[in-house]
Amino acid sequence: MNINLLQKEKDLMEIEVIGENDTLLAPLLTELLADDKVDFATYRRSHLQLDNPVLVVRVVEGKPQMALKRAAKALANEFKEMKEKI
Repeated sequence: MNINLLQKEKDLMEIEVIGENDTLLAPLLTELLADDKVDFATYRRSHLQLDNPVLVVRVVEGKPQMALKRAAKALANEFKEMKEKI
């Protein structure tokens, strides 16, 4: 997976996620929205098949990249537990 940083501010970050789809972004978005330090999170794309999704994260506390790291780590742990149970 490759990403391009499109915009970075103190409390906001927009990244283009290259080569990924809803399978990755929907669970990541769910984790981000469950974080109390995240004010707003969404992803968008202009065309479903032609454009890469853009993930937008705005935080009320901390840095947006840290919120993204927390969400990714939580998902990794969740899938690790599932793998062990299977």
